[in-house]
Amino acid sequence: MEVFEPTPLTLTKNYQHILALAFAVREINETPQLLPNITLGLQIYDSYFNAKSTYHATMLLMSSLKRFVPNYVCDPQNNLITVIGGLDPLTSLHIATVLDIYKISQITYSPAPVMNDKTPGLPFYQMFPSEEHQHQGILSLLLHFSWKWIVGIVMDNDNGERYVQTVFSLFSQNSICFDFIERVPQIDFLSDLLDKMQESAQIQDKVMESKANVVVAYGESYTLAHFKFATFVLGLGLARNAIKGKVWIGTIQMEAAAFAFQRTWDLGQIHGALSFTVHSSDLPGFHQFVERRNPTSTKRDGFIQDWWERLFNCIFPNPFLSNLEKKICTGEEQLESLPKDMFELRMTGHSYSIYNAIYAVAHALHDISSSLFKHRVIMDGGGLRLLKQRLMQLHQFLSGFSFNNSARDTVSFNQNGEIVSELDLMNWVTSSNNTFNNVKVGRMDPQASQDQAFKINEDDVTWHRSFNQVRPLSLCSDSCHPGSRKTVKEGQPFCCYDCTPCPEGKISDQKDVNDCYKCTDEKYSNKNRDFCLPKEISFLSYEEPLGFILASVSLFFCVITALVLRIFLKHHETPIVKANNRNLTYILLISLLLCFLCVLLFIGQPQKVTCLLQQTAFSIIFSVAVSCVLAKTITVVVAFMATRPGSRMRKWMGKEMANSIVISCSIIQAGICAVWLAISPPYPDADMHSVVNKIVLECNEGSVIFFYLILAYMGFLAMVSFTVAFFARKLPDSFNEAKFITFSMLVFCSVWISFIPTYLSTKGKDMVAVEIFSILASSTGLLGCIFLPKCYIILLKPELNNREQLEGKNHKRGICRYLQPFVSGAGGEAQGGRIVQGA
Repeated sequence: MEVFEPTPLTLTKNYQHILALAFAVREINETPQLLPNITLGLQIYDSYFNAKSTYHATMLLMSSLKRFVPNYVCDPQNNLITVIGGLDPLTSLHIATVLDIYKISQITYSPAPVMNDKTPGLPFYQMFPSEEHQHQGILSLLLHFSWKWIVGIVMDNDNGERYVQTVFSLFSQNSICFDFIERVPQIDFLSDLLDKMQESAQIQDKVMESKANVVVAYGESYTLAHFKFATFVLGLGLARNAIKGKVWIGTIQMEAAAFAFQRTWDLGQIHGALSFTVHSSDLPGFHQFVERRNPTSTKRDGFIQDWWERLFNCIFPNPFLSNLEKKICTGEEQLESLPKDMFELRMTGHSYSIYNAIYAVAHALHDISSSLFKHRVIMDGGGLRLLKQRLMQLHQFLSGFSFNNSARDTVSFNQNGEIVSELDLMNWVTSSNNTFNNVKVGRMDPQASQDQAFKINEDDVTWHRSFNQVRPLSLCSDSCHPGSRKTVKEGQPFCCYDCTPCPEGKISDQKDVNDCYKCTDEKYSNKNRDFCLPKEISFLSYEEPLGFILASVSLFFCVITALVLRIFLKHHETPIVKANNRNLTYILLISLLLCFLCVLLFIGQPQKVTCLLQQTAFSIIFSVAVSCVLAKTITVVVAFMATRPGSRMRKWMGKEMANSIVISCSIIQAGICAVWLAISPPYPDADMHSVVNKIVLECNEGSVIFFYLILAYMGFLAMVSFTVAFFARKLPDSFNEAKFITFSMLVFCSVWISFIPTYLSTKGKDMVAVEIFSILASSTGLLGCIFLPKCYIILLKPELNNREQLEGKNHKRGICRYLQPFVSGAGGEAQGGRIVQGA
């Protein structure tokens, strides 16, 4: 078997790939149970990082040994089974371009997404999981540490551009954005070193100036060696900014490697870096195999002498060269003394993939041989041709293939030709003497559940020294604390934002939310707007001071009204009571008593019955009271007009007119209430929004139109009474009661006119309190203005409460200031028909 592996000699660390290849072939050949009667061989070429060398090396595989004759192989014992390579994506693609023609299977041991664009043909196999798992691993790492503001560095080629297009949308969907993405030109060895160093200086300055503390780097196998120029150019004075701590995140294909001339360059910049690599295990015997490797004991290795000279910066004796200043190589130099970025004794992830690739081919060959042996055709000439045909279809045996290697790890391919394996998260740790070490701190297992796929032991992570072992932050803007939301700055990425407090009624209980949300109707936001508190139930109750005071005032005036009624009943035969139409007086007092009592319907938790009675009872009772006042006022006017000689108004005098006024006006209000109750009656309701922190239990009017209609009707009656009384105030002094009715209606109208704006501007139980106060104030105004002067005469001036005083010449002395001066016709109860005239 001939195996191709393009190892760039400029990266001395990659020589381990050759050793892993040779170690695996030796183990298989020393295990006859695996491939009896078949011996594996290998052939290695270098790609030199360019397409021309890669194509030439691939064509050499299609020729006879030691001679470049494409498509001509005369040695029947050397059959090309498969090609393992290459290390970098473009190298793999160039190889596949030739191999597809010959239907030779290819196994890559490093990510090569560009292979998806190769011409359709023989499938290839990848000794690493899908790059999607690596992307998810990096994303999980960024989200775990809340790194939302990062810098991206990629190689300036198609592979790098593909990576940008892939991760940019993936990271953006998870609220991660780039400060900038820098594209690094590819290295063409040392031919343009000065230009590369100048470009490195510009990139370094830009990265160091960035507020982002995290740099995600994606590139080829030599990318990290290119980044090491940053320290070097700083010493040359090409860079302006000193190197400061950053968290470098590398991908699978990147390893801590250095060019030979970089052996003494500082590694401090990558201290604390994190990278994913294919899971690898220590293989029994590999460490000893590598240790025994040296130019004096190794044969048929065309690379080792040049590699040894680069590693140890020495030269083997050569008779054609003289006067060399370099030290002479002895071949006994110790590999353990080398820094790990130059060479590593422990098997790396790439070497482990090569080892598994060889074993995968060997197990597939074993299955092919077993299948042919069963048909007993392998010994004849036809069997050899059949064997070659089966080898061309090697991919059919590798698909879905599975085996256990010597480290007891399971190696298998999925249907897409990708190995099923987890990724290891490695932490790069450097010491003061410039030594390097890889520490496993986590893993990414694509086969695990979503919440278990990524795991990291944060305590094992070593950060860059400038962070003082404190988890670094990488944010464009500081986190918005609960109670605020993010507001994106105009013209900047969405990771750069201002923190705006949540508006009234909304909260945010987490950091960095895009929008605040409302609490449920049963809750309200606290002062800091980061938590929802349950609302308290609110209604005007007897237990609270306001409810208790209003109820007490209501009962107090009920008692006062009852006492006034008792006084009038007790002195019902006196002239001052008779002169004012006793029936209207009793109805008015009873109405006022009920007005004070109806206040109690508004206090306490609203119930269905109380809600039905509140407004209807209040409106009807008040309509009766105002109708009585209107009837008394009209009676005064009619009585005065009836005293004129020849007046026809006398026929309107009597109880019938007053009763008709009271009944008709009250029936209209009762009719409005009946229609209201029939169409849209009031009902108990819970107001969740008027008061922020309370649920107000109230009586919903049902129809607001009817509520304001009954108020308007009462206002109409009051205005008519006020108008009539106002014009009657100029009547002779004997008709002085019109003045008190005028004043009482002025108080009544003022109260209810001011009630409407006050009622509309208040919320919750204060609305109920405003209506109760209006009822009490207007009722008290009627009671005080109309009945207080009469009670004063009855109780304190009884000598004035007689017929002579009502009709005598001394009516101006006081009593006639409070009484109606007529006794006949006003209520049909006075004696005689004489009407007293004022002066």
